[in-house]
Order: sequence, then C-alpha cells, then structure tokens
Amino acid sequence: MVRFLTAGESHGQALITILEGIPAGLTIDFDALNAELRRRQGGYGRGRRMAIESDRAEILSGVRNGETIGGPIALLIRNKDWENWQQTMHVGAEAPETGGTRRAAVTRPRPGHADLAGAVKYGRADLRDVLERASARETAARVAAGAIAKQLLSRFGIEIASHVFALGPLALDDPLAVSFDRARQIPADSPLRCVDDRLAAEMINAIDRAREAGDTVGGAFEVIVRGVPPGLGSYTQWDRKLDGRLAQALMSI
Repeated sequence: MVRFLTAGESHGQALITILEGIPAGLTIDFDALNAELRRRQGGYGRGRRMAIESDRAEILSGVRNGETIGGPIALLIRNKDWENWQQTMHVGAEAPETGGTRRAAVTRPRPGHADLAGAVKYGRADLRDVLERASARETAARVAAGAIAKQLLSRFGIEIASHVFALGPLALDDPLAVSFDRARQIPADSPLRCVDDRLAAEMINAIDRAREAGDTVGGAFEVIVRGVPPGLGSYTQWDRKLDGRLAQALMSI
C-alpha cells in the first residue's frame, strides 16, 4: 500500500516527504515532478509566499539511475524564505547571529485554525509552534508525493485532469458537462483553470474586489480521473473505501 508522511515547518529549513510503497522499476520524470510543484504555485490571487518560493524537489533516497528501487522515497523541498527566519525558527537552543530578525511570540489564535487547539494540547505559550506546522505550506510536500503517485498511475493508463467550476456566486451552468479532454486542454498558464474564458475573467474581478475589501472568496473544482479499473478500493470495510480515503485526503488539508 502506498502511503506518505510529511515533516517540516512553514518557515523552517525545508519540507520533507517520505513516500513508501512505490514498487521498483518506475522511471521517474524529474521535470514532471517539479512541474507539478510549479503548478501548485500558480493561480490568480495567490498569497505573497507563492512569489517568494520557487519550489523544487530533491530526491534523497529510493531512486537510483532514474528508477525507483522499492525502498521509501525521501524528497526534500527547501524553503527559500528560511534565510529570513533563522532568528525565529532556529533549531538549536541559541539563535544564530544572522538570519532575519527575532519575531515576537504569537499569542492571539486565529479563528478557524489549529492555533488554540494545538497550544492547549501541547501546552505551548507561543502559537507559532502550532501554526508553523498547521500551514498551507505543508501541501507542497503532498504535491511532491502526489506527483510520483501520478507517474505510477500513468503506467496503468490512469489519467487525471481538473478544472475550477465555481468561485463565490460565479459558476458554470453545468460543470458535469465538462469532459476529461476539455479539462486537460486548459493551458498550463491559465490563471484559474476554468474552461470558460469569459467566466474566468469575472472570477478574476471577484478576487480583486475581495482582496481590496480585505476578504477572501471560496470556490469549487472538479477532479476527473480516466482509466480507473472497476472495483478499485473496497465496499466491505469503511477504511478501505476509495471514496472515503479520497475524502479524508482532501478534508485533512
């Protein structure tokens, strides 16, 4: 069974992914791996952090001569912003002499985040100990694992495409009418990955208005998978159901 673990803080030295269960003999496309990381950083309305980082995954183990060898695959994604956070996020007991400025402790938990629950659970006075891990930055490590899993799936003829069909009150009339081929033909540099250019322009305007008001706006997207063999997963036990495991993966972000 394929599984992965991640480690690392948002402004720490790096993110780590351990991917286990990939069989030996899979040729790794390194360019495709890093293309997925670049894709994560795209999209209109992204935060400032996306402009700072230029993510690339370094494979440290589990691959030899361009092929997987059956052991756990270790991937490293360095945080470029680490150079500005060493005074705050240093690992040793003493802070280094260089590396940004020492930031004050975070004492006000953000609504809807893990800050308060994590601080109570572990008895931490500085909420940064929680929020640095409970951060959207962690998803870069997931993308690295998913990029290799995607290459494994392609060996069995399983293909994946996606598209955004709603943002705030704006939505396609019939998102289910979007075919796999149409979703896959969306240009790589599309700002919102919406199949309707006119609607995408309206979505961009909605993002601009929300940003000017100091707000955010939610959206919805569809993932389409082609070539999945019938019976994948199981209907006999709750923890083996494919739809349940996919839901857990999405809801855990």
